[in-house]
Amino acid sequence: MNVGAFTLATAPLLSWVAIGLLAAVSALVLGFGLLRRARGLPWRAIAFAILLAALVNPSMVQEERSPQRDIAIVVVDESPSQRIGDRQHATETALAALKDQLARERDLDLRIIRAGKPQAGAGDDGTRLFAALDRAMSEVPRQRLAGVVMITDGQVHDVPSGDASALKEAVGAPLHVLLSGQPDEGDRRLVVDQAPSFGLVGKELKLTIRVEDLPLPKKQEGGPTAQARVTWRKDGGTPHPVMVPIDRDVPLPVVIDHGGPNVIELEVEPGPQELTLNNNRAVVVVNGVRDRLRVLLVSGEPHAGERVWRNILKSDPSVDLVHFTILRPPEKQDGTPIRELSLIAFPIRELFDVKLDEFDLIIFDRYSRRVIPQAYLENVARYVRNGGAFLEAAGPSFGTPLSLARTILPTEPTGDVFEEGFKARVTDPGRRHPVTEGLSGAGPPGGEPTWGRWFRQVEARVHHGTTLMSGDHDDPLLVLDRVGKGRVAQLLSDQMWFWARGFEGGGPEAELLRRLAYWLMKEPDLEENDLRAAVEGDRLTVTRQSLEPDDRPVTVTAPDGSNQSLTLSPDTGGRSIGSLPIGEMGLYRVTDSSRTALAAAGPLNPVEFADVRTTPEKLAPVVAATGGGIFWVGNGKMPEIRRISPDRAAAGRNWMGLRANGDYTVTGFSETPLLPGIAALLLIVGGLLAAWRREGS
Repeated sequence: MNVGAFTLATAPLLSWVAIGLLAAVSALVLGFGLLRRARGLPWRAIAFAILLAALVNPSMVQEERSPQRDIAIVVVDESPSQRIGDRQHATETALAALKDQLARERDLDLRIIRAGKPQAGAGDDGTRLFAALDRAMSEVPRQRLAGVVMITDGQVHDVPSGDASALKEAVGAPLHVLLSGQPDEGDRRLVVDQAPSFGLVGKELKLTIRVEDLPLPKKQEGGPTAQARVTWRKDGGTPHPVMVPIDRDVPLPVVIDHGGPNVIELEVEPGPQELTLNNNRAVVVVNGVRDRLRVLLVSGEPHAGERVWRNILKSDPSVDLVHFTILRPPEKQDGTPIRELSLIAFPIRELFDVKLDEFDLIIFDRYSRRVIPQAYLENVARYVRNGGAFLEAAGPSFGTPLSLARTILPTEPTGDVFEEGFKARVTDPGRRHPVTEGLSGAGPPGGEPTWGRWFRQVEARVHHGTTLMSGDHDDPLLVLDRVGKGRVAQLLSDQMWFWARGFEGGGPEAELLRRLAYWLMKEPDLEENDLRAAVEGDRLTVTRQSLEPDDRPVTVTAPDGSNQSLTLSPDTGGRSIGSLPIGEMGLYRVTDSSRTALAAAGPLNPVEFADVRTTPEKLAPVVAATGGGIFWVGNGKMPEIRRISPDRAAAGRNWMGLRANGDYTVTGFSETPLLPGIAALLLIVGGLLAAWRREGS
């Protein structure tokens, strides 16, 4: 409906300065006439006034105005903390009541913004209601904004800061908050105060944790300290319970035992008051890194491939190599005086007793049992069983009584050594094992490899372990085995150096040795039987690596505790892969009854669950600056809504106000001159004639 409004307008025929000068001259003339007591002075004053009014050129303007509807914005918090208890029900009930009351307002539009729902791939920003409000207000003229209503639990993490005027300007209208929870809520939470992102493999790492019962109780001097049980486990392994005092920082030592991600899960038992158990759990991911890879290389006797081993190991800057070559066995008798020998004594005790555990990997290259006594070889066996890594490249002496057979090696020699050209072949298990799967030059299954030949192999029988490569007469060439907590690899040839020299095109000796070394040191990516999970966008991808085909489905446990079965499809090598869509942020657990994998969607310890109690404190400064009000609606009681003028209070006891701005747009106008030119001229002439006649009579 259009409404008419009248205003007075002017369009001066001369500049205001000229009109002012003319008015001054008129005043002087009238003043002189007043001194002379001229009888026609009033008529002259009327004539001058009409003249000045005609020069100002007044007119009456009538505007056709179209009233504009005010806009109220309602921001509905849909963050995960709103799902606690009856908050979601209270929120929807309050929203329905708002819609019902505001539907009766004829000049008010309602815009509902739902915000706070976590998105896959989003950062740990918490609940960002004001960001959503800013986007909504960018489309609303400020002069039409009646007010803003937020239905939330008060845990908002992008509240603007500043003084009262800045906060008022940021919103631009009364902000009212409807709290969906209950006053005086209590909750227990587990806080990880300090958690390094990286840790050295084999070293102890200290986390700092704290258990808090909110609201924090007042400390009593001399009183007993309450305790809570915290259970932690690493990589889905064995749980470790520990008792910790409430509201105190407690160091928690954890040993980083492998490279790559180490997932540490922590959980505290429920407290006397609980809103949710989500913040009773925490997850820390520590990436294990190796400071320096200490390798002991013992060459039994000089040969053409000795420098190849040394060059490959020295080319890796992360390898700290200790290399000894036994140039003269102790039983050698050639009459050379001892004082003329330029050799040093082999430090057997220092290497194989005192400092043995300092090495990450021990390599015996063409070593025969002549220099190191049996007692020290037993130390090497103990070192492997306790988690060490051992690699032997066997030479011709392995087929003799001086070999290291019947120690910790997975094969036993037959006594034969073949010295004829052959090409190493990857076995069927080798094509599924990460150490040899996809090696460059291996050729297709059953096909001919493209790498060069070797010319010596020690015949042996495998009594335990897995054969990854075969050689002459299909005898085992590369065998891997697990011994106790450690690992052993055996290469039944000393001629890998042909590949390094590029003979017949060479071969992938550097890549093979790198994979061997890292498998021996338990690199997770090279595990032959493993289960892995990763979140990619909005999907969870599960990969199972196995030496034998395995079609068992895996069970996926979502952060909310629900289970879902997933069937994996065969892929290249020994891998089977499957994926499923995910819609919830948190830690996903995947298991196939023998192995467990963990994957995190979004932040591991979201700020959203740091404190889930309903609180008015975070929004109170903005509400006070804008003149709004805070109301608890968790009990179902809604405040009354009133329309107010912009200069009135916007909130009171059990009521909140929305401004009636009275904004409009002008759809048309008409202008009527109040003193047309002809009429003004006639009036001026008439006034002057009247003055002349009065003075002449």
